[in-house]
Amino acid sequence: MMNINIAELGTDLGRQLPFAFTATAAELEALSDDYEFAGPIEVTGNVVYTGVRWRVSGKIAAVKTYVCNRCLQACREEQLHEFAEDFTREATEDDSINVFSGDLLDIEDLVRDTLLAAQSLSNICKPDCKGLCPKCGHNLNEGDCGCDRFVPDPRMAALQQLLNKD
Repeated sequence: MMNINIAELGTDLGRQLPFAFTATAAELEALSDDYEFAGPIEVTGNVVYTGVRWRVSGKIAAVKTYVCNRCLQACREEQLHEFAEDFTREATEDDSINVFSGDLLDIEDLVRDTLLAAQSLSNICKPDCKGLCPKCGHNLNEGDCGCDRFVPDPRMAALQQLLNKD
């Protein structure tokens, strides 16, 4: 659990309380069939009492491993995601403020949601990945395979039939 004890922070206006946590993807329930987080997920940050609420801000560092959807190569990506949320002890009409009781702020859901929301929908090794040849399966990022990959425009099929009659 990622609980921050704010009892020592109290209501000291502007005072910062640093925190650091390490967790695995399984502990955070941040598992996916499309990718994995290799090694520990590190969370660091500060809590500050602003006079009305407690502001939690920090960074999440993780290493994502996945297989590229286009070229099927194994990839490794270091990620750094920032977060900031407000917490209060009294319920308000504003849904963007988290409510807690006691002296412990639980940021596990915040960390998991930030981490998962930052993941792209497609796992591509680089924006200009050329993928695999549809004929022979060669990785086109490593060079051309020499296959004829010309695909005629289906709208021109009738014209092609006229040329084939001669």
